[in-house]
Amino acid sequence: MKNLGAMMKQVQEMQARMQELQERLNGMEIEGRAGGGLVSVVLSGKGALKALHIDDSLMKPEEREILEDLIAAAHAEARAHMEEKVAAEMKEITGGLPLPPGFQLPM
Repeated sequence: MKNLGAMMKQVQEMQARMQELQERLNGMEIEGRAGGGLVSVVLSGKGALKALHIDDSLMKPEEREILEDLIAAAHAEARAHMEEKVAAEMKEITGGLPLPPGFQLPM
């Protein structure tokens, strides 16, 4: 039963660290760029779009399709950076607790 008690303590500590991570994610901002910086987006640590910047040179009707593609690319880059940061944070939090392969904690 000592092992169960120790594991429960680890779970409680992990829950506290998860709460801290949730708070850090809310304040985190991750930027993604496309088109050499002509389009940039900023996401929160939870993936919400917080800002979008479009260079004036792209604001032409004939550039619409290119602009749409660049926005999607910038968002995808920011999302990938955000997922990497979240994964690194989760690895740090769960490092001491043996979790089954593929187990995902709620975010």
